[in-house]
Amino acid sequence: MSKKKRQGRRRAEPKAAKPAKIEFVARPFAGLPGEEDLVAMTQILPAATATVRLREEHGGGRVHLVTLLPELVQGMRRADGEVLVALQTTMHSGDASRDAAAALLETLALQETGVVRQVRPEPGPRLQDILDLEAQPEVSVREALDYWVDDAAAADEATASAIERSKEELPPTRPVPGVEHAYWCRLNGKEFVRWVRGEDEDEFFNAFARVHAARESDLEEGARFIGAFRACGLAIPVWELVPGTEAEELTRPLQAMGQRLEAALAQDGPLDAAARRAKAGIISRQVNL
Repeated sequence: MSKKKRQGRRRAEPKAAKPAKIEFVARPFAGLPGEEDLVAMTQILPAATATVRLREEHGGGRVHLVTLLPELVQGMRRADGEVLVALQTTMHSGDASRDAAAALLETLALQETGVVRQVRPEPGPRLQDILDLEAQPEVSVREALDYWVDDAAAADEATASAIERSKEELPPTRPVPGVEHAYWCRLNGKEFVRWVRGEDEDEFFNAFARVHAARESDLEEGARFIGAFRACGLAIPVWELVPGTEAEELTRPLQAMGQRLEAALAQDGPLDAAARRAKAGIISRQVNL
């Protein structure tokens, strides 16, 4: 074929349509019950599940949002029929809610045991459109990746050994009793607590700047505030704890911190000079923990 004919043929071939772009959503889980826990599952929890309920038009059954799945697949239908969808994946379109919803719909379509490896979503329904917003999710922080398998599979000796190994490999993480969305963890021989806050980011950082400027940002003596980071539109402050501190010992200090934050959130008006300096310092030392 001559060069001219080849060029003409290329011009005649229709170009593949580009996938429609998904708009970035800074706070993707806003409007969902348990937003803070979903953010925690996406960002800081190594092993956890949230049992949620579908809207009637999607079957009305229960499914499980989970932290991660084997080989970073996005969805799984277990041998017992239970549907699991991961929030920690390699697929990031700019809207984490749309990503999870696309994977959930693909997994629901599986007729038998199997996995959904990667879904590249286009604009479409989000979790807010698929889940029953009246049903509070049942969140369970796990010590191991035991939710990957059903009870029958877990009885297998090799599977049980693998689950036990995962328990040893995951950093210990537990919710703080009596304080919603606060999670204790032990990393590299040190203890920390991370608290997913539900306020608008700017509202939180303004309030916490007031607390910090008043020198009241440490939980207790020896438990120091080391920074904060932003995740899915929410702020997550982090404290390094006194060595050996357990989750159960944090209830009262965090409740007291919550009272200081509530008082600061209730304050109107611009930040004073000390609080502005405190806010600049907090934002400039965002942590990745």
